[in-house]
Amino acid sequence: MSKIFKGNPNTFEKTAFLNWRVYQDDEIGNILSLAEGFLNSSINLLKLCVSNNEDNKADMLIFPILTNLNHGMELYLKALIWTLNKLNKSEEKFSKTHNLKTLINESLKKIKETEGDDSFKHFSQSTTELQSYISELYEKINTDGKSDNIDFSRYPITKKMKNHFYVAEKENVEIDLVHLLNVTEKILESLDDRVSYFFYDKLVDEIE
Repeated sequence: MSKIFKGNPNTFEKTAFLNWRVYQDDEIGNILSLAEGFLNSSINLLKLCVSNNEDNKADMLIFPILTNLNHGMELYLKALIWTLNKLNKSEEKFSKTHNLKTLINESLKKIKETEGDDSFKHFSQSTTELQSYISELYEKINTDGKSDNIDFSRYPITKKMKNHFYVAEKENVEIDLVHLLNVTEKILESLDDRVSYFFYDKLVDEIE
């Protein structure tokens, strides 16, 4: 019987390599590799749905699309926070939370502390779509003003076994796929650019 965790015997191009983009001594770089993969998977699935949704596949694929989008952003922000901590000579890594609002606010605070107002302003302007998406997202999922229901796209129910907002809603709960694709591409572009700047241009250069 063929095994999954083994290369395709027929062609190199049909084999995925789990460790070709990660390195044993590059913890933050490894997080960035996975972050890019999660966001790109959302973009590719969105392109698939936008190109042809006659079979309504988007109604099913929207859940992994949003899960990968949110997790990709989480990884980018955690890599950024860890990088900024290293630049500040701190032993801290990143907050053990999935709350994107907490992570973006912590990122902005640390950028201002590390590089000052100009860098803070540049990051804020570069990540407008990211911050707008997070704000709109939490208006939907944080219905009681306290809970962090970021797992809404992984489970139809909350940790308290209550229906998430889209299950509880009687009317249609819709997402503009074209707009989401555009926003996701901009989020990836801005995060990859800004986090790469702090990690590769600042931290790695400093170490070297």
